[in-house]
Amino acid sequence: MALGRRVKAGLVALAATVAVTSAATPARAGQLEYVALGDSAAAGPLIPNQDPGLLCLRSDRDYPAIAAAALGARLTDVSCSGAVTADLTNRRFGVLAPQLDALKPSTGLVSITMGANDSGLFQQAIGCINPLPEPAGFSCADRLTAGGKDPLGDSIRAWAPKFGAALDEIRARSPHAKILVTGYGTYIRHNGCYPVQPVWARDANHLQSVMNLMSSTARKQAEARGATFVDFASLTVGHDICAAPRDRYLEGLIPAHAAAPLHPNASGMAVFGAAIAKAAR
Repeated sequence: MALGRRVKAGLVALAATVAVTSAATPARAGQLEYVALGDSAAAGPLIPNQDPGLLCLRSDRDYPAIAAAALGARLTDVSCSGAVTADLTNRRFGVLAPQLDALKPSTGLVSITMGANDSGLFQQAIGCINPLPEPAGFSCADRLTAGGKDPLGDSIRAWAPKFGAALDEIRARSPHAKILVTGYGTYIRHNGCYPVQPVWARDANHLQSVMNLMSSTARKQAEARGATFVDFASLTVGHDICAAPRDRYLEGLIPAHAAAPLHPNASGMAVFGAAIAKAAR
């Protein structure tokens, strides 16, 4: 146990050092200052090459890096796998600075992908795996909507004003920045693709409907504040976890490329990054 604590302490110290070093890199005169906020859908866990800080599982080929290169921008990427909206204003792991601390009055561009972890969607998705076809198993959609309940939808509706408040704070800290709010992808097509991905049709439809609600809620909060919404769902149609491995932008339960399960891969990040750069222009 003592050794484990020392190893963890070392990783935390390394992460803090990397974060400080990155933030200290000066921008060139006239260079666009870009701050990327968000969760794993922005950070790109397991896509090579990973940030040596390790705590955020952030790739140097995530969509913020792709967009920054296209724009010639100076990037401060504080996206972090597992992040929730509270991490925008609170320390993650007790050591990583609040993501909004990366913002400055001179920041010219901000992107943010956030909300899926607040809803608990990905944790619930694991409970939707059914190795055997119906009726051998249990439907997660049936379980989650039993008695007319909608816990995932309720969590998203409760999240909406918190996200709106976060966008207000971004505007207060960086009043001249263009703010780009992204949605999430089309992770699984209508009725799924059992057994390629071991999720029953009605469960696939329920999960994607929750993801769509998350994205539409983020869009409403963005548009109410004059921010620009970037739609990742339309970009991933036909490139979901049911697509042939060569066509996937999003990985399935067993990844075919170097990326975390149920997350964007490098191809997806390249497409998302191009969309962010286009919206920024």
